[in-house]
Amino acid sequence: MSTLSLASRDSVTMLRRFLLRARRYPSMTFILLAMPITFLLLFVYVFGGALGAGIGGAAGGRADYANYVIPGILLMTVAGTAQGTAISVAMDMAEGIIARFRTMSIFRPSVLTGHVLGSLIQTMFSLAVVVGIGVLVGFRPTATGIEWLAAAGVLAMITFAVIWLSVACGLVSKSVETASNLPMPLILLPFLGSGFVPTDSMPAPVAWFADYQPFTPVMETVRGLLLGTAIGNNAILAVAWSVAITVASFLWARKLYNRDPSPV
Repeated sequence: MSTLSLASRDSVTMLRRFLLRARRYPSMTFILLAMPITFLLLFVYVFGGALGAGIGGAAGGRADYANYVIPGILLMTVAGTAQGTAISVAMDMAEGIIARFRTMSIFRPSVLTGHVLGSLIQTMFSLAVVVGIGVLVGFRPTATGIEWLAAAGVLAMITFAVIWLSVACGLVSKSVETASNLPMPLILLPFLGSGFVPTDSMPAPVAWFADYQPFTPVMETVRGLLLGTAIGNNAILAVAWSVAITVASFLWARKLYNRDPSPV
């Protein structure tokens, strides 16, 4: 059997393992969905009237804010997957299953590939659910089919990057508890960006960070694709950030995975 065939077979097997675990333990998927949906309902129905007036002017309201906030909620969903993935990888390390896999005649990276692909599928499903809930609370995108595909591609890129980062966090953690805490700062990035309010309404130092952190160009690109707002150079920055995070995280995860397989 060729190396490519072996890699494909073993990666599919590990993906199936991840999906079976997700089906048996649906609480992780529920938690991944619960937080962004809760924040969506909170911001639209509690703060939406006041914040919508700031977004849409004197005639603005809850509907304007529902349109504005959805990209931030989508990125919060992406950030939320990091915690679950890190926990899943750390559990495998703590239980010794990865050490056992190392002794088997399998394509070694397939263990991590299964986690990455499984988390990607889980997150894209969660994003679709969040968009559906968004439509129910007033989200009214104007995107064409091509623009929807482009927005999905942008979200898939940043999701792929965040998942590889969370895999590295899971591998570097000494315990499952540590793994659950390491990715938590990612959840704050939509708040410290353009996810919930425009960056030009923030104090200068905070606005500078908000403008140049990784999630803001992604949110502005998704907002532009779905709602027709200006994108500018945000699409280029979104791709650049996604590629940079993916490459750096992949190299870090590979180094950690190939280290001395003594228990953590």
